Amino acid sequence: MKANTTLYIKNMVCPRCIKVVREELTKLGLDVRSVVLGEVEVAGDTSVLPYDKLKTVLHENGFELIEDKRAKIFEKIKHAVLKLVQNDEEKNPIRKKHSAFIAEEVGQDYTTLSSLFSSVEGITLEHYIILQKIERVKELLKYDELSLSEISYKMGYSSVAHVSSQFKKVTGMTPREFKNLGGSHRHPIDHVGHDRH
Repeated sequence: MKANTTLYIKNMVCPRCIKVVREELTKLGLDVRSVVLGEVEVAGDTSVLPYDKLKTVLHENGFELIEDKRAKIFEKIKHAVLKLVQNDEEKNPIRKKHSAFIAEEVGQDYTTLSSLFSSVEGITLEHYIILQKIERVKELLKYDELSLSEISYKMGYSSVAHVSSQFKKVTGMTPREFKNLGGSHRHPIDHVGHDRH
């Protein structure tokens, strides 16, 4: 049986990214077994993969092959947070603390992951999760399909007051004020945290 290789890829943040990466790697003649955010599994040993072509084609599409071990773990943390934040608490509740969920997804203990994250990103992992949750709240407010109470429930907040105060702390405005502005203050999800060092 052929060995499979897992490739770690930076800047994959949406379903469209998965489609693009799958198409591009298939064009290179690779046998793509699975693609999820940040990770691709291809058939074949690392020694037979065309790394130069891989890097080039990923770079042309705004992605980057991660080869450093710490960077791989860091990307895994970010994708675990993304999964956590984009999960619908109402339809598919994650019945675990954030720390336990991230540790399980990445396969390392949370304390180690938390200190690695802080050293790379310059903010705590807890703060990063809050920033990502608020970006998701902004997105849902912008769609204007759910009330704040429904958003609060969907995102796993304990109350509307909790989501409102966290929102104001991060953005400087209330959810209503944000909505009245037309919701134009969203950050690309992979840039969240970078302007707050």
